[in-house]
Amino acid sequence: GLNASLIRALASAPVGLSAGLNSSSTFDLAVKSLSASFKCLPGLSFSLFLRGSRYHKILKNEPLIRNGIDCGTLAVLRYFHASPELLARKGIEEELGLKVSKKKPKGKYSKRERSPPVVAPYVPKLKRTNKSLQERTVEIFDGMTLVELAKRTGEGIGVLQDILINVGESIDSEFHPLSIDIAELIAMEVGASVKRIHVSEGKEILPRPPVVTVMGHVDHGKTSLLDSLRQTSVAANEAGGITQHLGAFVVSMQSGASITFLDTPGHAAFSAMRARGAAVTDIVVLVVAADDGVMPQTLEAISHAKAANVPIVVAVNKCDKPAANSERVKLQLASEGLLLEDMGGDIQVVEVSALKKTGLDNLEEALLLQAEVMNLKARVDGPAQAYVVEARLHKGRGPLATAIVKAGTLVCGQHVVVGSEWGRIRAIRDVVGNLAERATPAMPVEIEGLKGLPMAGDDIIVVQSEERARMLSAGRKKKFERDRLLKISNGRAEELEQSEEVPQRAEMPIIVKADVQGTVQAVTDALRSLNSPQVFVNVVHVGVGPVCQSDVDLAQACGACIVGFNVKSPASSITMAATQAGIKILMHRVIYHLLEDIGNMIVEKAPGTFETQVAGEAEVLNIFEIKGKSKAKGGDVKIAGCRVIDGCVSKTATMRLLRSGEVVFEGPCASLKQEKHDVEKVGKGNECGLVLCNCDAFQIGDVIQCLEQVVRKPKFISSESGAVRIEC
Repeated sequence: GLNASLIRALASAPVGLSAGLNSSSTFDLAVKSLSASFKCLPGLSFSLFLRGSRYHKILKNEPLIRNGIDCGTLAVLRYFHASPELLARKGIEEELGLKVSKKKPKGKYSKRERSPPVVAPYVPKLKRTNKSLQERTVEIFDGMTLVELAKRTGEGIGVLQDILINVGESIDSEFHPLSIDIAELIAMEVGASVKRIHVSEGKEILPRPPVVTVMGHVDHGKTSLLDSLRQTSVAANEAGGITQHLGAFVVSMQSGASITFLDTPGHAAFSAMRARGAAVTDIVVLVVAADDGVMPQTLEAISHAKAANVPIVVAVNKCDKPAANSERVKLQLASEGLLLEDMGGDIQVVEVSALKKTGLDNLEEALLLQAEVMNLKARVDGPAQAYVVEARLHKGRGPLATAIVKAGTLVCGQHVVVGSEWGRIRAIRDVVGNLAERATPAMPVEIEGLKGLPMAGDDIIVVQSEERARMLSAGRKKKFERDRLLKISNGRAEELEQSEEVPQRAEMPIIVKADVQGTVQAVTDALRSLNSPQVFVNVVHVGVGPVCQSDVDLAQACGACIVGFNVKSPASSITMAATQAGIKILMHRVIYHLLEDIGNMIVEKAPGTFETQVAGEAEVLNIFEIKGKSKAKGGDVKIAGCRVIDGCVSKTATMRLLRSGEVVFEGPCASLKQEKHDVEKVGKGNECGLVLCNCDAFQIGDVIQCLEQVVRKPKFISSESGAVRIEC
């Protein structure tokens, strides 16, 4: 029993204890209990037991106690923990009388030979700049893991975990699925742009009506065609007879089907509106006037439809006019790459007349056929995904957003995030203005209850709580401000690099106020397109709503003029304050007139360029020479007797002497006389005597040109398509 207890105690001791490196309370307690057991037996002790056991060979030359340490026990431990192979080798060497040679140290201060270090080439770490992060777009989806997000953003998992803790979320592991809102917050925090990938699968997927966008050149009859389809008269009420907004409405066809139509402007200034219309649509109706043919905005509409990968249905309008030629229109469209049905393609062509209301049934049939081929379906259950078509500010109801639901159902009372703004949906109204509890796919609605005015083109996402909506909105605003400051700093750096080459330009600050967000963007883009090498159009502030006192104060501070487009006239007090401060307020309802007025102001503001032009020409008919009487009065003087053959000759101007078309001399005029009288100017058909400074090499038949410096102002040019530019 004592022998078994000893083996258990030795087995419980760690290996390092045999070398005296550490201690073990378990082993000490076992040895103490064994010693106590041996004391109970008369005439027997623990040391004598070890001497008589199988460990007696180890303890022959080993003292039991040295410096207060039980050396015998340590020796037994070393023997117990040694491997059987090592013990067998030791026993063979001892039997053969071999001694294991041990290497002796060379000395206390001996140097060890070291191999030369391997010099590796230095590879600097490439730091990722903010610009590369800004340009990179990360696709995120609901349920993605932290590992997947780290791969897409290029950041470490530890960095993303720290951001996750800062936003107040906790996960069990890096493979835990994240919600799409949290994934967007993390991606925006590391500086990457985000693109949401929504799942189209759902429990309830039903057919939906098609969304059709009507596009084409200005004044080709797009709004009139829609008026004929829905039996209204919108075109007659529009300023200037042209569409300057993006409208959405539902039209119920005679067959009972409903189609959601988007009416886009055709003017060149509203290119961004047409691009937004093509991005959200299912089918594009390209309206081309039969008497006008393919125009610049027609080509732009085709490019927008191709970029959005949307099928096109061509509607040739105004076929009732005498000058209509639909075959010419088809040939023009075919030359632009559209494969029409008449030519073996798949693009349908319908000839209509919005004024006579002919061909509308064929257009309806073509649209429904195209929608049936596309098999349009959408998820009805789950959170909604919507797209902002237009946004405006109402005096009593606050910010309003016109949106089209893509998938899901938008319910009144939900918390939504629209771009960088958030809010709780207070009311949903249809296109007629009636209140609705919910909005289904392909249904245009007006949302009320946002905290701020969103940008046209923003996506609407539904979130779970107000806290999540606030957090996501704050993150997007922070990312937007960071990108804006980075863009400004990059622009200033480029200006500094090009400052030596670009001449100084006059600045024309402008404040833009309009009725809806899309119009603000269109007017701002149109004004910025009027930039020229001489005048810089600086849009210092934009806003939705009428002109107010704060706009006048800002204009007074920066010396700007205020442009109000499609808004009510300001109050008399605001007009009086602007007049006293010397601020111009331009109120317009038609984009043509606005751009024309601003173009004329730019021409007036431009410093112009100095040019040399010929003011008049004189032909030398005879040469008269006057000899000087003394050195004090001067030497000989040659006078050119001339007749002015074109324009006029001025004494203060620079003269150029031409002989056979080559310049002989160019310099100032010393004297100009007519009938012995000094004159300043001689007109066409008159004769005069002319003396040039430091030049007397006249010959009969030479031509003397009168040169003058003039300031040439830029020109405001407007094309037939509506595009405007400043030509310097």
